[in-house]
Amino acid sequence: MRIVILEDDLSQSEMLRWVLEAAGHKCHTFGNFKTFQTALYRESFDLIVLDWVLPDSSGPSVLQWVRETLQLKVPVLFITSKMDEENIVQALEAGADDYMMKPIRRNELVARVNALLRRAYPELTAPEVFEISGLEFHPKFTTVLRYGKRVVLTQKEFDLCLLFFRNLGKPLSRSHIQESVWSKDTDLPSRTLDTHVSRVRSKLALRPENGFRLTPVYGYGYKLEETNNPVAQSSQNASRLSDQ
Repeated sequence: MRIVILEDDLSQSEMLRWVLEAAGHKCHTFGNFKTFQTALYRESFDLIVLDWVLPDSSGPSVLQWVRETLQLKVPVLFITSKMDEENIVQALEAGADDYMMKPIRRNELVARVNALLRRAYPELTAPEVFEISGLEFHPKFTTVLRYGKRVVLTQKEFDLCLLFFRNLGKPLSRSHIQESVWSKDTDLPSRTLDTHVSRVRSKLALRPENGFRLTPVYGYGYKLEETNNPVAQSSQNASRLSDQ
């Protein structure tokens, strides 16, 4: 998962990054609210790790901004050296999903982050077969079935469509998509990503009349959303009947 860390202590920040990346996550670190704020305007993340004391703001103030600004609720883990109950209550009431006391214990950090991710994204721990509106995803076999018929996809196309459906309704930045499908170290031409999105849209027939809309978000990335189109539902029922 893609995690953003706001922590002004460089050694603490690097430790958090090292531990979470060793656990398989992708991390981006920032040392002040201004750069963190700019990143959240431009990028999408799956979880936020937030320090309480910052050089240009405070943890609760940043959290308030996050909750008022982001369209979707992203889980937030507070990290703090403040041990009194009043501050803990303040953090939770401000919208934090969990908190940890410094010094950070590495195994506990990974356990708490993974628990937050499981609660926020239950589809990630769903059974091996992931189903939605006539589509069946079989990650183990890199296979997608559309109303029982296999859709031929490349590995990258499969990874891309699975990413979109696991984040249904959530805008994903181009960097988020690239990191998840191609890895952040790949020098990927912009046209390559757009071409893959176009192919996924075409092969899975992701159109409003079929119940889904995959559209670009100007200056940001892409968003897949369900349209709940009654025409699509009728055609789906007809398709099922014709196959019987």
